[in-house]
Amino acid sequence: MREGSLEAPTRHPLAWTSDDFYDEAKLDAEMRRVFDICHGCRRCFNLCDSFPRLFDLVDATDVGEVEGVKSDDFGPVVEACTLCDMCFMTKCPYVPPHAWNLDFPHLMLRYRAVEAKKRGTPFMQRQMAETDRNGRLANLASGLANWATDEKNRTTRGLMESVAGIHHGAHLPRYADETLLNRARRETLTLNTAAPAYGKRKAVLYATCYGNFNNTDIGAATRAVLAHNGIETEVVHPACCGMPKLELGDIASVADAARDVSAALVPWIDKGYDVIALTSSCALMLKFEWQLILPGDETLKRLAKATYDITEYIVDIAKTEGLAPGLGKLDGGVSVHLACHARAQNMGAKAAELMRLIPDASVSVIERCSGHGGVWGARRENFNIAVKVGRPAARQALRDGHAHIASECPLAADHLLQVMQMSAADGEPPKPTRAHHPIELFAKAYGLTV
Repeated sequence: MREGSLEAPTRHPLAWTSDDFYDEAKLDAEMRRVFDICHGCRRCFNLCDSFPRLFDLVDATDVGEVEGVKSDDFGPVVEACTLCDMCFMTKCPYVPPHAWNLDFPHLMLRYRAVEAKKRGTPFMQRQMAETDRNGRLANLASGLANWATDEKNRTTRGLMESVAGIHHGAHLPRYADETLLNRARRETLTLNTAAPAYGKRKAVLYATCYGNFNNTDIGAATRAVLAHNGIETEVVHPACCGMPKLELGDIASVADAARDVSAALVPWIDKGYDVIALTSSCALMLKFEWQLILPGDETLKRLAKATYDITEYIVDIAKTEGLAPGLGKLDGGVSVHLACHARAQNMGAKAAELMRLIPDASVSVIERCSGHGGVWGARRENFNIAVKVGRPAARQALRDGHAHIASECPLAADHLLQVMQMSAADGEPPKPTRAHHPIELFAKAYGLTV
């Protein structure tokens, strides 16, 4: 692969079971090799805070080279990486098959894995990564959980900042009164037998932690849209995909999650169902990341081929069988944020394509990072950086002046709306009053009540 070529990048599996992967001397040598290439290129300076931190470290040395940076100072560079994969996917000219074989996000992941093995993961970070357990408990007392986590509750949020390290001003996701699994059992849907796709598809929805415990409207909207298009659905949530633990460098736990969730989903594939993941990060795990952790696992390969992001799936229906009639206009237009983990799926801008299927829709596309990065952006030490990174996207959304803001990543959408509110001129609040997943707006355009 030559520099600047248009060849597709190749991503190598993580060698996390090898002793060399955890060898600190070899890790340090690789960090210095990659950092030296990045320092000489600097093409990724505006993607996230990892690169400015690295370049500032180098520029502050007497020699102006990576060799002048102490290894102990690498930590803040690693901490700023949110594993969004945008440097690998969209910017870096030296990714494999280039001879320099540069994969910055996976190197940051390796560093975290080595640190976790050497020093352990902080207790509170481990507890926050237990999203299934936390969601089940919060659903039992959602009113209390939402009261305690509301950023306007200075008492509880101040305590959370002191104990858990969560910034008092960061918006946190609200919890639903019931899980999506329970809601799906309670709400019966009638299939539209006149729809072009009727009898040609059926889908099992992987609820995901956020879709199951937080915003169940995403799953309900998905079920309603698919039913209107004649497609039978089932909802399952065997376990978390492991993304929160991947961010901590706990690769073994992610491998366990991959085995458990795939074992629950593949039988549905055997019965002729497509698999739909309701959030982009989880879809990325099922399609790509799991196979890089457990290469050669045939079950994961089958699952990856059968998995769709929900926006991708609806657009595919529109192109293949055709959509059922009934789409109306969506007043006020929509700013569509292309989530990093949706872009990393290499499926194209499906959220924007979906919104453009709505008659006469005014759609603007935002390709800049929202700055959130999962729990990363809510941490005390990162929230202000997350706001700074998200400001260009927020300003674009404010300039668009649309009534709706949407993203395939619900956390990114909520954070982007919060930054819009912080960035708006006095007396001129942003027009959107809440953030949406694109499928929620699509259901609204169909006139479907969720």
